[in-house]
Amino acid sequence: MDDTVVSTKYWHTLADGRVQCDVCPRHCRLREGQRGLCYVRQRLDGEVKLVSYGRSSGFCVDPIEKKPLNHFFPGSRVLSFGTAGCNLACKFCQNWDMSKSREMDTLADSATPERLAASAVELGCASIAFTYNDPVIFLEYAVDVALACQESSIQSVAVTAGYVDPAPREEFFRAMNATNVDLKAFSERFYQKICGGHLAPVLETLEFINQETDVWLEITTLLIPGENDSDREIDEMTAWLSEHLGADVPLHFTAFHPDWKMRDINRTPAETLTRARQLAINNGLRYVYTGNVHDSQGASTYCHVCNEMLIERDWYQLGHWGLSSDGRCQQCQTPLPGRFDGLPGKLGATRIPIRLRT
Repeated sequence: MDDTVVSTKYWHTLADGRVQCDVCPRHCRLREGQRGLCYVRQRLDGEVKLVSYGRSSGFCVDPIEKKPLNHFFPGSRVLSFGTAGCNLACKFCQNWDMSKSREMDTLADSATPERLAASAVELGCASIAFTYNDPVIFLEYAVDVALACQESSIQSVAVTAGYVDPAPREEFFRAMNATNVDLKAFSERFYQKICGGHLAPVLETLEFINQETDVWLEITTLLIPGENDSDREIDEMTAWLSEHLGADVPLHFTAFHPDWKMRDINRTPAETLTRARQLAINNGLRYVYTGNVHDSQGASTYCHVCNEMLIERDWYQLGHWGLSSDGRCQQCQTPLPGRFDGLPGKLGATRIPIRLRT
């Protein structure tokens, strides 16, 4: 036992003596010493404890567009980190070396919440992102970091699959300023077969964020050839998003590349992303983007009223800037939904690995 092991509150004891973790819909039922599928929540001394508090699989300074967030302080620096483990089992995971790790040695760096907040200030970051794996599994650490960041006016960003139960969901997102939710697909078959989860809790999370919080929300769907890229599924998904979340929530369609346990599937063609983007626009979504391909038009932001280019993007490099200081189209004065603060930052595509020590 050390300071990386902390007590948690989202669990209860079952009649047969096991304890059930209540952080996510997986509801792992544990006997003494057993870990949940996420690996970082373990039954110890008769309760569920987080065993990775303050430990990370590495820190990097990224452009905020890599999260991806296109309407949240564009061009700004974000201090990114994650831990080992994950509460889903996606066969296509592109961070599998961290999220599927079962070796605590993967957690090479450590930092207290206060040290992380101070480091973000020192590095000129506008925000901290919990990313690479899902932060809901290290909820206690993520919330403490977010609260420390509030003291230094640093924003907190969650990159998550949204697979979380209602009570911890409320606590978690109450501490966040922005999130990108990875909507894996729009079919229960995909979630069960490919991810080992269920679709409904994710849709509930999206509605909760959109309707009951002030968190800035963007959504990403990785399109995998033959699995979740049909016109019918994309049409149904984007129609649901338009009806339930509204026209202004940005949606990112990103290209798959072979990884982890799905190395036999080809990369996503660029034309698939372009087709998906058009289907989403046809269903009323105003801000739809393509990613993991070189497509400046699909990556840039346009005014939904006059079609003026507002933010030009070439990969993660920002170009033309058509917004006024208060986030309005310079041509027609229509406000662009999001969080803006004058002119954009100029980090570009730079990714800076760093080491932090307490």
